[in-house]
Amino acid sequence: MTTTPETDADPKSEDLPPGTTPYYARMHRYIKRAVLVCLVALVIEGAFTLPFMAVYYGYPTLSLTEICSELLKVRYSDDTLECQVPYPAFGPPEGAEGKDTAQDEWGIQPVPKYHRIGFRELVRIHEEREARQTANEREARDAAEQEP
Repeated sequence: MTTTPETDADPKSEDLPPGTTPYYARMHRYIKRAVLVCLVALVIEGAFTLPFMAVYYGYPTLSLTEICSELLKVRYSDDTLECQVPYPAFGPPEGAEGKDTAQDEWGIQPVPKYHRIGFRELVRIHEEREARQTANEREARDAAEQEP
């Protein structure tokens, strides 16, 4: 009579991924499920964050590029900053050129000096900036016309 040698392996252990012992198999399964749920939640959150933030800042009135430019102007207190679209591949880090004009208190924990932007407040800021620029251009044109 021939017999096959018995192995110490659990029949269920053949189905386990490499590195998982039968003792921890259930814990690994719960960890995988939890990580999958967290990843799906992050993807859904990311998908809804940009549209809601764009509407909050004034999307239908301002384009995404204008919103980006207005945020840079407010953050760095510099009316000449503009978002570059498309951003140059080997350009400086975004905002690096405006860091010198920021009125923040720099230190271990920087303290921003710009105010918190409210719902659709960028639209008002943008319109005020355009009105100032138009008035300045009009004054310059009038001054040029008056000179003999």
